[in-house]
Amino acid sequence: MIRLFILLLALIPAGGFADTDISSDERSRRALALPMPAMPDALISQFNDGRSLFNQMWVIAPSTTPDIDGLGPLFNSLSCLECHPGNGRGRAPDSPGEPMRSMLVRLSVTDDEGNVWPHPVYGEQLQERAIPGVPAEGQARVHYESVSVTLADGVEIELRRPTISLSHPGYGEFGDVLVSGRIGPPLIGMGLIDAISDDTILQWVDYQSSLPEGIVGRPHWLQAAADQPPRIGRFGVKAGIATLERQIAQAFHEDLGITSAAFPRENCTAGQTACLAAPSGGDPELTEQQLAAVNLYLSLLAIPEPAVETEQIRFGRQQFAAAACIHCHRPAMTTAKDAVPALLANRQVDLYSDLLLHDMGPDLADHRPEADASGSEWRTAPLWGLGLAEQVADRVGYLHDGRARTVLEAILWHGGAAQASRDAVIEMSTAEREALLAFLQSL
Repeated sequence: MIRLFILLLALIPAGGFADTDISSDERSRRALALPMPAMPDALISQFNDGRSLFNQMWVIAPSTTPDIDGLGPLFNSLSCLECHPGNGRGRAPDSPGEPMRSMLVRLSVTDDEGNVWPHPVYGEQLQERAIPGVPAEGQARVHYESVSVTLADGVEIELRRPTISLSHPGYGEFGDVLVSGRIGPPLIGMGLIDAISDDTILQWVDYQSSLPEGIVGRPHWLQAAADQPPRIGRFGVKAGIATLERQIAQAFHEDLGITSAAFPRENCTAGQTACLAAPSGGDPELTEQQLAAVNLYLSLLAIPEPAVETEQIRFGRQQFAAAACIHCHRPAMTTAKDAVPALLANRQVDLYSDLLLHDMGPDLADHRPEADASGSEWRTAPLWGLGLAEQVADRVGYLHDGRARTVLEAILWHGGAAQASRDAVIEMSTAEREALLAFLQSL
């Protein structure tokens, strides 16, 4: 066990970022919105175009600014920035009376054979907003039940267990529908994650298979098209999307109602006649050039360097390894040698994720399968930039649905494959726990 602990500790980067030409030591409010220092001059204009489109408040078609019209007819946000303030994470409402601003709700139904499908009327995502003349789909509200956890040193932590209710249906009753809340995730390192090969991800499955704890994640294989080989999903809280370009196009379609070559039809179902009759902002509304610009922008955002390591942070690294958090939050991977753009190729990336699905137990389960991921399986969340979350945005949430208000609350919700790590944190002394949190906040 001592030898395993030493091996685990050696895997964790001891402060600093290996590739300073793609990272930044900025720790201000704009820390997650800076370009990589080594970005070629030839890409600056496209990067800036992508940033403008990302920050842009889209408008209803037709308009005098056709490059940025086509909002809706049904939508959740006016801009990408609305759900990802400062390129950081969103949050959940604190009470049922507070509307969702940087959170959305996924929907699905189950047939008699147990197959899961998009809701036949409301689709895969509830759109709470709509353009004039089109009914919105409804309202979602979050309710909380308090759950108390007492740590070994006597500190009591109050957690909040969310449930989601739907009301004001715009197109008939919702019926027996599966729901899952999702807050906007932080967006750094998206291009580097895209540049990691499937083989590199699979290496960690072999490593986990040899662990005495038996913690084994699994890749979420996705078949994009019949004539293409399957790829491992790596984006989304259930790793349900394999490429960054697809992630961006889907977000534009579902969150803003903007069509693209990947999603050429408006996000209206057959029964939403007013939605189908609404004017379009183009065919498609997001051009290939615009999609490429946003893709480049998100790909070349600088990775925040960890804070300067102190004795407490160093001690916290030891606690991170001792609690076996490293088994799933893999400290580093290397991107493919042939990644495009070349700036992203052959890079060590300290993302602290294995990008695999793990069963996290019943307390975190949303009971809503997604593709091949069950209702209790979640992709290991990358931890890089974690310590900047509250610097970048005024109020943030943690975990897929924002139920956790602090990093410690997020840890205490871990179960299933991470139950032993959660229990280890509960049993830590005050000094050990504070050091662990200091280490996480240094990332």
